Amino acid sequence: MKFSAWQQSYINRRSNSFRAPLPLESSGEASGKSPVTTFSFLLHAACCLISVVLGFRFSRLVYLFFFSVTSTNFSAFRGGEIPAPLVVRSSLATKPMANQANQTAGSRVLVGRHGIQVRPWPHPNPEEVMKAYRIIERVQREQRALFGVKKAKTVIAVTPTHVRTFQKLHLSCVMHSLMLVPYDVIWIVVEAGRVTNETASIIAKSGLRTIHVGFNHRMPISWDERHKLEARMRLHALRIVSNERLDGIVMFVDDSNMHSMELFDEIQNVKWVGAFSIGILVHSGGAEEASAIPVQGPACNATNNLVGWHTFKPLRYVGKSAVYIDDLAPVLPRKIEWAGFVLNSRLLWRDLDDRPEWIKDLQVLDEIDEDIESPLSLLRDTSVVEPLGSCGRHVLLWWLRVEARTDSKFPARWKIEPPLDITVPSKRTPWPDDPRQLPINEHTTKHSTKSRTSRSRRSRNKRRHGAKVIGVKVSTHSKQN
Repeated sequence: MKFSAWQQSYINRRSNSFRAPLPLESSGEASGKSPVTTFSFLLHAACCLISVVLGFRFSRLVYLFFFSVTSTNFSAFRGGEIPAPLVVRSSLATKPMANQANQTAGSRVLVGRHGIQVRPWPHPNPEEVMKAYRIIERVQREQRALFGVKKAKTVIAVTPTHVRTFQKLHLSCVMHSLMLVPYDVIWIVVEAGRVTNETASIIAKSGLRTIHVGFNHRMPISWDERHKLEARMRLHALRIVSNERLDGIVMFVDDSNMHSMELFDEIQNVKWVGAFSIGILVHSGGAEEASAIPVQGPACNATNNLVGWHTFKPLRYVGKSAVYIDDLAPVLPRKIEWAGFVLNSRLLWRDLDDRPEWIKDLQVLDEIDEDIESPLSLLRDTSVVEPLGSCGRHVLLWWLRVEARTDSKFPARWKIEPPLDITVPSKRTPWPDDPRQLPINEHTTKHSTKSRTSRSRRSRNKRRHGAKVIGVKVSTHSKQN
């Protein structure tokens, strides 16, 4: 009753405020329009002009904030009629979950001049979700076919490796990077010593076309000799490319490096030989050493032409770098790393008609006993190298060397057989260093034995009592007969 009385007084006050100017309007204006109507018309016209300039419905916002109450029944107020009473319903009478679902399903959001229907997320039907993902994948494939590389070349990845503690860690990372490449991949894995089951079990999980060969030399423990042996292993892989006449782009993928996926798209534009910048991840001991940029790659001029090379400066690490694998010191790269170069595999073919004259033959390199530090040793003219990654401004690969000690023990293939021993019991806290047996309480043992004996006596008494009852019943039955 209080609410209806307050509502009636509020409606009367509003109707009186609108009825007051009626005598003035009848004497002054013949059309019978009130100043409020004229003002609203002019305001709406101004909002329409503003909406034309701004590009959205400005008048709707103005009426939403200022005239949300009066615009609902404005025609009723103008005619002098009392509007219908306001009906207030309790939110507890309806089901909250059903109301929320209906409101979400039917709500719309205005973005500019277009309405967007709001749907519950995630989609209740998982088949529709998977269908949407397949549509997105198809759209991306079509966009790559229209705007991407027209004739994609096969990526030939060369990886030298050997069995060690961190081999599965490094080789698994490289394997997953190659599995994400959207082009055909041929993975040539050259293993020092011989072909082992540990390495074969890792690369077999990739599902790629792999060529796994051995190299008849064991991996040395010094970093300098190791870099030289890895260079010879890469040349051995290049001979396989030449003999098998593999067609594609050869890239040198070390098992401990980290590759950007943009690199595999960038090398598709290489005609013969390409080079890109690589970031050197080396620990710096002081703050003054962090000023230099640890990057190797091509250096270009203002016209994006190759004019030289930016190499890593190891002068600050003289006497502080690692010599052997067991040394606790930063490992330094070579002057120019193999990982920063790619080349067309047709340069290695012997009977190629349009083979350039500035490429050396692999047989000539076998007769030379000098150390081959980089693919630049394969070229007679280094000016033919094509800089990649915005002329070396973008780092597309990160070089890192992290290894365990040579005498570190690890399970074969990282499979634990037999199962691990229990060093910490799972139901005891805090965890002791050596697990001990729980003490046996004599009182509890005596109580348990007493309870067992009492239970056994009760069961025996029950059996005897049952036998007596059965005997009595049988005797009475025999007397009646």
